[in-house]
Amino acid sequence: MTKDLDPRLAELPSALSKTLGFEMTGWAENFARIEAPLAEHLMNRQGLPHGGVHAALLDTAMGFAGCYTGDPDVRQNALTLSMTVNYLGRATGSRLIAEAHVTGGGKSTYFAQGTVRDDTGTLVVEGSGVFKLRSRR
Repeated sequence: MTKDLDPRLAELPSALSKTLGFEMTGWAENFARIEAPLAEHLMNRQGLPHGGVHAALLDTAMGFAGCYTGDPDVRQNALTLSMTVNYLGRATGSRLIAEAHVTGGGKSTYFAQGTVRDDTGTLVVEGSGVFKLRSRR
């Protein structure tokens, strides 16, 4: 199993993800990787990446981690029920990289954990969430 992105499975980004510059770079069963550039439009008034960007990146990665089907014709969606975000460090690189894994769950909900690092390897954020699976399309 590879954690790279099979281009057949790539989905078009949502409007929010597109606006923020999010890009899916890895997706496999129980795993997702989402990246974003540390661009000027993501910064707060201190010149640091806005905390909401970190949270959105983490939420997106954890959401996709539980929605992998392996079939480009079958899409699985999920809703975030709860999420905890812990801010641990300061990004110094040029990209943010969120990686998330499913840690458990059942038929209609799952639990996920994830991290956000910059491209220098600095741990910036870690978090966890509970997600509700929606009907497949």
